[in-house]
Amino acid sequence: MKRRFFVKASMLSGLLAPVSSVVSKAAEFEAAPAKVAPEYYEFRVYTLKDATQQKLVEDYFQQAAIPALNRMGVKNVGVFTEQKPEGQTKLYAVIPYASVKDYAKVVEQLSADKKYQQAGASYLEAPSTTPAYERIQSSFMKAFAGMPRLQVPANKPRMFELRRYESSGEAAGKKKIDMFDNQGEIAIFKRVGLTPVFFGETIIGEFMPNLTYLLTFADMEDHDKSWKAFGGDPEWKRIRAIPGYEDAKIVSRITRTFLVPTSFSQI
Repeated sequence: MKRRFFVKASMLSGLLAPVSSVVSKAAEFEAAPAKVAPEYYEFRVYTLKDATQQKLVEDYFQQAAIPALNRMGVKNVGVFTEQKPEGQTKLYAVIPYASVKDYAKVVEQLSADKKYQQAGASYLEAPSTTPAYERIQSSFMKAFAGMPRLQVPANKPRMFELRRYESSGEAAGKKKIDMFDNQGEIAIFKRVGLTPVFFGETIIGEFMPNLTYLLTFADMEDHDKSWKAFGGDPEWKRIRAIPGYEDAKIVSRITRTFLVPTSFSQI
């Protein structure tokens, strides 16, 4: 009897082993986070001559562009002015899209949207004698794999720092992106209080190759405190000392701009 029980138990164990293995593999697959496809950002900078142009562009975004984009599924459109402009402020806008195909689709839909065309007529049809703006600088960016989706900060008093890192060549630019994506720089940012809104690699635009990112802070005191913590962080010091990742080798120029959100900005 004992021998018969042992044989049956052995056979059952052998039969269950493959099942157990399959269940284990399925559990691992389920536990692993799904890979999120990176979104894309259209980033615009409006050069304005005076307050009249500023109001015209702001009215366009508030009354026409943002409502239309929201209807088409594009959310979290950010519109900002400079915190301390030299003369007339520039106006900055970031528009997120799920994909390049989504961007093309929305552009086509806007051209056929009568409600949008009517609401934005003063901007869209401004005569050459009194243009709505002096010029638009536009870039198209791909979100970093390490932060594939824009993160909207809490709707409370806040300021932003926009940073653009230019590199001397494509390989150097990719190295800096790898520093954020794979070497842990984004995680350090979040840990020390440098709260990111988005990271984007410019795939079409000026001053390429470059990457651009946006951080948010409660105020300038919070800004200075967080950057000081980052500069003294042991893990950051370790990463920046890795051969080939030194700033002097992968970043040729840093441009930063302090921004404040307009009253209707969704970021």
